[in-house]
Amino acid sequence: MSEAVNKSDSSSGSILGVIKIILLVLLVGFSAWAYQTALPTPPKKLGSPEGLPITSPRIQLRDGRHLSYVEYGVPKDVAKSKIIYVHCFGCSKYHNPFAFTASRAVVEELGVYIVAIDRPGYGESDPDPKRTVKSFALDIEEFADHLNLGPKFYVAGFSMGGQIMWSCLKYIPHRLAGAILISPAVNYWWHNLPSSLTNEAYSKQLQQDQWSLRVAHYLPWLTNWWNTQTWFPGFSIITGTPVVYSSTDVETLSKLYATMDPNLGKLMALQPRQQGELVSIHHDLNVGFGKWEFDPVDLENPFIDNNGSVHLWTGDEDLMVPVTLQRYIARQLGWIKYHEVAGEGHMFAFKDGMGDAILKEFLNNKN
Repeated sequence: MSEAVNKSDSSSGSILGVIKIILLVLLVGFSAWAYQTALPTPPKKLGSPEGLPITSPRIQLRDGRHLSYVEYGVPKDVAKSKIIYVHCFGCSKYHNPFAFTASRAVVEELGVYIVAIDRPGYGESDPDPKRTVKSFALDIEEFADHLNLGPKFYVAGFSMGGQIMWSCLKYIPHRLAGAILISPAVNYWWHNLPSSLTNEAYSKQLQQDQWSLRVAHYLPWLTNWWNTQTWFPGFSIITGTPVVYSSTDVETLSKLYATMDPNLGKLMALQPRQQGELVSIHHDLNVGFGKWEFDPVDLENPFIDNNGSVHLWTGDEDLMVPVTLQRYIARQLGWIKYHEVAGEGHMFAFKDGMGDAILKEFLNNKN
């Protein structure tokens, strides 16, 4: 009897040992596969004979990288106001609400010159593998000097581009005449945001977005894999999930694309990710939702002498960036001029007439 029990125990132990070995092999195999998938792939080259064509002017930064740009409005040398515009996630320099919704009459009346740039890795701007929350603000400052925009200039940004405006206010406030933040993205891990508020707002996001942002924040080296694997849905804007857009967003975008020049529409569709998703949208997620050295509530008013202003615009039905978080930040920063557009979603700035409204409010109330 004892011998039978020992044999049974020995057999069970052998089976468990085999199972452990199989699990270990599977874990090692999965880890190796995930690591290989997550490894950076070389971006598609710009400007080489076999590479992507360069169709817009570019300036070269001190580290050798280039930033591509396109100009709008009145000529730079006669402009009263010079604005650098920064585009949103998954977009390019052509995704500029002022180019679509600011009338020629208002632009000329206000004397506005707008230069929109491709962010690193997007469109026709070289990638920046070392990009940080701070580095792109310094890129903007250097870019402004190359274009001779003067000692002070305005900045404006939409969505993830709007989030970058906080970096400009932190790292180059001495160069700013003012800033416009339109539907700016919010990092749920900014340390001054109350956890009760962020938890509530985070829970209302799509499950696939909650997981995508967790990966970008806690495991940034897996962001590329997470958004390219087929087992789980990736970030909704990458996968093209329509439910992240409000009904007014859908209406606004439908009208915009229906009236757009087809050639411009093609550029807007193809250019943003043409160098590869890793160096554009995936890196963007890691920087925007990674660990920041500051958050907006840390900022002090850069215009205490009333020689400039900061305006934040948002729709109260924004499904991508919860309005509750925008309201909290605006309340904490009493020097922010806060504009909440009733009944509108994330894309309200592309609605007819909004460019005129934003520019008039901003430039007629600079202080």
